[in-house]
Amino acid sequence: MTPLTDEPIDVVYLWVDGNDSSWRAKREAALAQLPHDTGAAMARYSNVEGRFRDNHELRYSLRALEKFFPQHGHVYIVTDAQAPDWLRPSDRLTLVDHRELMPESSLPTFDSGHIESWIHHIPGLSERYFYFNDDVFLGAPLSPADWFTPDGFYLTWSDEPLVTDEAMRMDATSLENACRLSIEWLRAQDPLYQSTFRTFAHSPRPMRRSMLQELEGTAPELFAGVRSTVFRSWDKPTIVSDFVLRWALAHGLAQMRTYRHRHVSTGDADQQAQLQALGAEFGSLDFFCINDTTDDAHAQDPRLQQVQSVLQAMLPQASGFERSGSGASDTHEALAGQSAEIHQGAQSSAAHQSPVSGSRRRA
Repeated sequence: MTPLTDEPIDVVYLWVDGNDSSWRAKREAALAQLPHDTGAAMARYSNVEGRFRDNHELRYSLRALEKFFPQHGHVYIVTDAQAPDWLRPSDRLTLVDHRELMPESSLPTFDSGHIESWIHHIPGLSERYFYFNDDVFLGAPLSPADWFTPDGFYLTWSDEPLVTDEAMRMDATSLENACRLSIEWLRAQDPLYQSTFRTFAHSPRPMRRSMLQELEGTAPELFAGVRSTVFRSWDKPTIVSDFVLRWALAHGLAQMRTYRHRHVSTGDADQQAQLQALGAEFGSLDFFCINDTTDDAHAQDPRLQQVQSVLQAMLPQASGFERSGSGASDTHEALAGQSAEIHQGAQSSAAHQSPVSGSRRRA
């Protein structure tokens, strides 16, 4: 690959509003049309509300992007006939509908692992780009040299326990099975291949478009498998968030490094302590993730409102991608009191926290 030092680095997001009635009807119809034996193949947490809920994460992730990486290239938001009601038209942002990106045979799909396998086909996408889920945020100024090498990129392991060296399991998480599938494929190519049985962090994902194009021809069966899903399946796990990365490591195109980060799981009993520690460390974290693990909680669940209040306290400045008068100010005023209460004890709470939080992940 040719080193690229001056070209822009685009950013791609996946986004869905699970509260949209038309989208929900589409999801329910797709679920009803699945063969009865397909239900057994659905992965853990593949159809819970928390997977599709919009708790304004994208709004704040874009604020963090603009604050900490203002020199970013074009922003693409991949979505299923939806658009955030606060989004302002911009020549720096493009909404990419599933129907523009994916063949009819792939639609509809509600599996992010399926959708992300197509994003390198976005017309005009830069060679180097970041892939973000909307629950991932920058937490400090970003330097491209900290994420991209001249010919590849950097990666970091998650804080999750080691994955066992065995076949894919129906009761395992998608990322655990993705690790197993990737290593199985790489061992088939090279019996001497050795890998670390760990999952990769849910982080900003640096990517090389040409690498994805190459791998689509190198491992067509893996791409075909994940592109056959309607809902996430335990036996066809995500490949962009594991196989692509592990292949790059095996071929010397990726290197491991450590980033200061924090992972918050909103359904954990100590959610408030996790958020307090996050608030205290904000500005010194390379990235953080706020993973919605409240599953089927009601949209007005206090835990979700608390997440919004913390994000608003950390990132109060609207980005250039937000319309004025989009209703945000009223919401923010309502959250202000909660923010003050949550952050009063942030410093003292953080003093008793590990610098990196390891919690169950549902990427």
